[in-house]
Amino acid sequence: MPRAVNSVATRAKRKRVLKQAKGFFGRRKNVWTVAKNAVEKAMVYAYRDRKQKKRNFRALWIMRINAGARLHGMSYSQFMGKIKANNIELNRKVLADLAMNHSEAFAAIVNQVK
Repeated sequence: MPRAVNSVATRAKRKRVLKQAKGFFGRRKNVWTVAKNAVEKAMVYAYRDRKQKKRNFRALWIMRINAGARLHGMSYSQFMGKIKANNIELNRKVLADLAMNHSEAFAAIVNQVK
């Protein structure tokens, strides 16, 4: 009995991977074995960096809040401690936006917690 192969599914899988490799450089975009490895590695990087993006943004927000707080004579840790003590429920994203784009509103918050 001959071996059964599903060439339709195999072709579809290869087309899907080569479509994902669109825009890659050199043989990574059109040679199956190279493209398969490149796409697999790209997916690993994408998964990892979705997590890293959250860390990077939190670090950026902390830097911006720290810079805004130091203009008013406080450190970041003092400012966040007083924010929590006064039950002001603004997250770091909002506080960073206020410090960056609405300095008068951020100053009002600093004055309220002092």
